[in-house]
Amino acid sequence: MRVPLSWLREYVDLPASETGRDVQAKLVSAGLEVERVEQLGAGLKGPLVVGKVLTIEELTEFKKPIRFCTVDVGTANGTGEPQEIVCGARNFAVGDKVVVVLPGAVLPGDFAIAARKTYGKTSHGMICSGDELGMGDDGSNGIIVLPPEYEPGTDAIELLELVDEVLDIAVTPDRGYCLSMRGVAREVATAYGLPLRDPALLDVPAPNSYGYLVKVDDPRGCDRFTARTVVGLQPEARSPIWLRRRLQKAGMRPISLAVDVTNYVMLELGQPLHAYDRSRIDGPIGVRRAEQGEKFTTLDGTKRVLDAEDLVITDNRGPIGLAGVMGGANTEIADSETDPETGAVTGTTEVVIEAAHFDALSVARTARRHKLSSEASRRFERGTDPEAASAAAQRTVDLLVLLAGGTAEAGVTEVIAPSAPRTVSMPANHPDRVAGVDYGRETVVRRLQEVGCDVYGQDELVVTVPSWRPDLAFPNDLAEEVIRLEGYENLPSTLPTPPSGRGLTDRQRLHRRIGRALAGAGYVEALNYPFIGETVLDQLGLDADDARRRTVKLVNPISDEEPALRTTMLPGLLGALRRNDGRGSHDLALFETGLVFRPTGEEHKAARLPVDRRPTDEEIAGLNATLPRQPHRAAVILAGAASRPAGGARAVRAPGRTPSRPLACSPARPRRADRARRPARAVAPRPLRRAVRDGERRGGPRRTRR
Repeated sequence: MRVPLSWLREYVDLPASETGRDVQAKLVSAGLEVERVEQLGAGLKGPLVVGKVLTIEELTEFKKPIRFCTVDVGTANGTGEPQEIVCGARNFAVGDKVVVVLPGAVLPGDFAIAARKTYGKTSHGMICSGDELGMGDDGSNGIIVLPPEYEPGTDAIELLELVDEVLDIAVTPDRGYCLSMRGVAREVATAYGLPLRDPALLDVPAPNSYGYLVKVDDPRGCDRFTARTVVGLQPEARSPIWLRRRLQKAGMRPISLAVDVTNYVMLELGQPLHAYDRSRIDGPIGVRRAEQGEKFTTLDGTKRVLDAEDLVITDNRGPIGLAGVMGGANTEIADSETDPETGAVTGTTEVVIEAAHFDALSVARTARRHKLSSEASRRFERGTDPEAASAAAQRTVDLLVLLAGGTAEAGVTEVIAPSAPRTVSMPANHPDRVAGVDYGRETVVRRLQEVGCDVYGQDELVVTVPSWRPDLAFPNDLAEEVIRLEGYENLPSTLPTPPSGRGLTDRQRLHRRIGRALAGAGYVEALNYPFIGETVLDQLGLDADDARRRTVKLVNPISDEEPALRTTMLPGLLGALRRNDGRGSHDLALFETGLVFRPTGEEHKAARLPVDRRPTDEEIAGLNATLPRQPHRAAVILAGAASRPAGGARAVRAPGRTPSRPLACSPARPRRADRARRPARAVAPRPLRRAVRDGERRGGPRRTRR
């Protein structure tokens, strides 16, 4: 998550002296991973101003098209006269407002600007593109063309917000609320002890029966769906500069006004939204599971075959969106187009705004299944605030009315599945026992309230968890919040005292002896992931009734292609052999020792063990009963030649026959008989002999041959 400091100050009144580095230190102390602070506009020096193109002369005598322009820059050049500039870009015309850098200025990258003669003309400055100013991709692919309301000579550095600091935060899966300005601002406000101006505190009209018709068939997958409609949008309306710049600083590319607004609100509140072209929706909007094999084309133009577990948004024709992942091409917001004959601008004028809350696990599996990660899916996977959906929809409506001249319809649709607030019971001294620090009840209650919890009780606290923190589900989660806000650096460092009389078990000693014996025999240990797929078992040619085909499947595998735990060590070793052989290591002797996993058919869900005491023998036995059998195995694999090919390579003996000497990964020293067959003097390869001879002719050092 990229967080511009100028945007952050809108929600928290930070001291003017605080820099991005200072905020970074505060957030790191609070447990967030701030990877870096990017200095935008570093080294930028004006004059950089708004200019109006007065004339354009096409210079046709050169290989590429060149234009000689005169530009009105007001009094920024000290004379008030038009500025003469040579430019090769083609995406601007007479009368357009552009960004002009004048002689004496310095652009990012220490690029000094001066008057210079080029293409037979003298260019006094430069007309700038977004890349030259360090703005990133603005979607224009050329010169920046500004709205017509800005006067020539206006300072473009301040207008384009070119100088800023951006915090780059690596958001961990349990901190999904920090994928928004609202969430990061809450952390900053808590770290500095300042009040927060919550952007989600908006006046939202009550739902009524006049809104767009929505039917949710799967309330478990979608427990909240808000729909709002805005009509009368001006197709020619463009996103203002401040909106485009905030998106660019946050790492997103401006596209069109309606799309930019939904992206902006997502960054601001953390609630993903989607805007549908109302004229392209056929009938009511529905939410259901997809039919197996159903086909659907997403916004990226890819035609996808859906799975029965995919949650989709539909109309009368079928799917119009993958819920929480990406919308469909059939209801996409149309780009504005200008009729060359009449000059009329056409495009989307009516939109239906979707702000919904989808099941995190369903979205994660759909995104992984289709290999389609999006900004929306990243947020839904980590958990969004269901209570912010209506506020996000209202914020989007307000911006479209303000910036696109639209009108919000009175209808408000909200489909909500009933749910109770989440509460967690915890002893008041539980954080003290976890951290080994005496915080006291007052500190615990105060820190939990800063997180957004409602706390009741004395010795036994009943904590109501805020809607934007789905990760707070157990007492230890609450204890972690208290500890991190009090400062991890304040925890005392205490080394545990190891009990005496304990050492390695007999099994551990045997495991080490086997590893040392194989390593001493020349084998190299390979450590592989313990995951396999059905394809590997087929490649091994295992019979259908082979016990090794009965695997333990993982609920959340790292890769869908390897969803099971291994029942044999061979697939991992063969994969290591293939990778090494493909990189030029052909003589290999690899081994691996470890566990294989054999299901017993009696596995069941494991109980959660306590962390404030040692589990009892009965609890440990119950936990072990839920595990598959895990026998230890050792496996080796050999490939290549058993000796150097000086006197002819000696093939590796067939499996089951003991080689005359251990095979090492590196070429072994040749036997005495092999050495005896060598020629008396080894001759260097022809290119080496030629290089030595040429070096001697040039007076270089002579090589002594033996």
